[in-house]
Amino acid sequence: MFLDLPVTGIYIAFFVIAFLAMAIRILREYERGVVFTLGRFSGVKGPGLIILIPVIQQMVRVDLRTIVLDVPTQDVISHDNVSVHVNAVVYFRVIDPEKAIIQVEDFYNATSQLAQTTLRSVLGGHELDEMLAERERLNYDIQEILDKQTDAWGIKISNVEIKHIDLDESMIRAIAKQAEAERERRAKVINAKGELEASENILEAAKKLSQNDLAIQLRYLQTMSDISGDKTNTLVFPFPTELGNFLKPSSKE
Repeated sequence: MFLDLPVTGIYIAFFVIAFLAMAIRILREYERGVVFTLGRFSGVKGPGLIILIPVIQQMVRVDLRTIVLDVPTQDVISHDNVSVHVNAVVYFRVIDPEKAIIQVEDFYNATSQLAQTTLRSVLGGHELDEMLAERERLNYDIQEILDKQTDAWGIKISNVEIKHIDLDESMIRAIAKQAEAERERRAKVINAKGELEASENILEAAKKLSQNDLAIQLRYLQTMSDISGDKTNTLVFPFPTELGNFLKPSSKE
């Protein structure tokens, strides 16, 4: 009989240790515990030391830190029928542990699937030029849509960033040709504007010179001075228009 007492004490000690191991939970500062009593939601606890009733109560841990979700590459057809490959990254965090556990089965997977469909839907409504030039606005549009959808799950979308927009080789060559044609067009426009401005300046100078005969003679002398300074064997002399009128045959003859 006395030999049985130590054995009984060992059993009791083992039972107490097992009970405490099942009852005591320690939650970190960024963790919360969603507690269920006999299957019913009974509250959110933490951080710190949590005591549960074994078998009767269960707890689900929820991490409140920001989660980085890498959205897999999606095949998107733009509004102007261009096929592109787009991937993105989504930053979100749980702000209501109760909703995150009760309202959706797996909030991480649900957010990932929603991000993929939203990415294809939003980018598919824009042309390729808008995807490349207005990435910040597209990021904001995707974030706003995701935030509204995940609000019922107790999730806050902090930020959305489109990482890469990849094109096919044929499309890259087409864009390069388009850019080259655009550069040539701009060069021709600039050249035409320069010629127009030069012609206007020449016309304005001619009008001012025509108003004063002395100015014309001074211009002749200046031209002669410039020609004489050049190392050339050919000299060009200005021919006065008055002399040309004098040499014309008379109509009376």
